[in-house]
Amino acid sequence: MRFGLFVPQGWRHDLVGIEPKDQWAAMKGLAQHADAGPWSSIWVYDHFHTVPAPTDQATHEAWTLMAAFGAVTERVRLGQMCTCMSYRNPAYLAKVAATCDIVSGGRVEMGIGAGWYEQEWRAYGYGFPPPPERLGMLDEGVQIMKQAWETGTATLDGKHYQVDGAIVAPRPLQDGGIPLWIAGGGEKVTLKIAARYARYTNFDGTLDGFTRKSELLRGHCEAVGTDFDAIVRSANYNVAIGRDEAEVEQRLQEAKARLVPYVGEEKAEASLGAVRGLPACGTPEQIVENLTRLKEAGMTYAILNFAEAAYDRTGIELFEREVIPALR
Repeated sequence: MRFGLFVPQGWRHDLVGIEPKDQWAAMKGLAQHADAGPWSSIWVYDHFHTVPAPTDQATHEAWTLMAAFGAVTERVRLGQMCTCMSYRNPAYLAKVAATCDIVSGGRVEMGIGAGWYEQEWRAYGYGFPPPPERLGMLDEGVQIMKQAWETGTATLDGKHYQVDGAIVAPRPLQDGGIPLWIAGGGEKVTLKIAARYARYTNFDGTLDGFTRKSELLRGHCEAVGTDFDAIVRSANYNVAIGRDEAEVEQRLQEAKARLVPYVGEEKAEASLGAVRGLPACGTPEQIVENLTRLKEAGMTYAILNFAEAAYDRTGIELFEREVIPALR
């Protein structure tokens, strides 16, 4: 099993209390920590407004960070979970990603999805098209990016995008272009797009959900004639790790306390539902047991978010010592 680490960029209110002038140092330090450690990749989210509610706190832009991380790390892969196709023209996005790939020496991953955060869409003037339209934009955009990276130009007269001889030069350093992670578990459309184009998928990380989505992906691969076993299946996890149950609960309460001043008690408490009782919440032994079951079901790449990462690395270090070696 491989492991990726989310670097706090503010989206989850994970830089609050750190002055803007010091936030890049916090992000860079964690990226370089991962680069020197057992992590295969580092990740950020492609969002403009914070969650679980939009506030005036920092949310740093994903692709700017891709270029910056590429310049200050040497080994780790660089990903976004996940880029929203509709936030950028796909030919332009292909160009941006190719440049980042060159800056990093060929280490960029392309996490891509249809997008979901309605408040953010409308605030930035993108409207909020219905799901079929957003998914259609995802499909056409992926076609444009693949063509651009493989041939150096892209032409498509689509329903949503029209490009005519868009030149992407130089192309990415990676043979065949930047690996595509199709993120999302939409059963009729998203997983079908993944079956056609993805080298990686990213969907539901619970055992039951992961197993169901995997079988649906297998069916789509059979229908379109692609190799299911060639697609790496991954999932994201919010981590609360402790040497005992008391320390786990302490981490959860500290994460909640950082949120309360910005989103209120109710939303802060609700946010713990994305951690408590899920596979990466518990002692090292419990997390190893949970992830071993998922590994047996075919989940071979876990992307992990530690809410306290910008303030306290002890949870990350405990995970590095006691979880990663047991599953690698």
